[in-house]
Amino acid sequence: MFAHISGSVASIGEGSVVIDVGGIGYLIRVSQPDLREIREMSNPVKLHTHLVVREDAVSLYGFLHPGERDLFLILINVSGIGPQIALNILSQISLDQFAMAIISEDEKMLTRISGIGPKSAKRLILELKETMKKRAGTLRKVASPQPASDAISALITLGFSEREADEAVRSVTESEESQSVQVIIKAALARLRERSE
Repeated sequence: MFAHISGSVASIGEGSVVIDVGGIGYLIRVSQPDLREIREMSNPVKLHTHLVVREDAVSLYGFLHPGERDLFLILINVSGIGPQIALNILSQISLDQFAMAIISEDEKMLTRISGIGPKSAKRLILELKETMKKRAGTLRKVASPQPASDAISALITLGFSEREADEAVRSVTESEESQSVQVIIKAALARLRERSE
């Protein structure tokens, strides 16, 4: 319903911000990293949003970066993961760390997030790894080596386009073929950040 909201910050709470748009204040729930960033930003602030309608509440969730909203939408489609737990994930772990945890099946890292127990961690790995593999299937006509393919899938899940993910991974794997998925993702994210600056 609301793709994004742009306006001045009227107030900032513990896990939310009120954005004033033409005299109407929208209470938007945001992650802790975004909250810290918003505190340092000058107006106006633009948040990419998602409206969650339940029987007992209507809540608006906002994200400074579209990739975060995309990951949020993926997370709330995992059985047992609601909007608040999805926001906890985005608040307590970086996108690249989360992607690495899913790809390397690192349950310990995932269970450090509040609201994620061993069963939820297993479910996240099972459901999100499959999603990433499905997306990876359309990336290239010629299959990538498995670590590169997994890295591309993770970057797409984080909100990068197929082309951006493919180019970044290719640029960091040309010189060294035998890299782990984690190393490839980290290097590719660094390359993508360089390009966006």
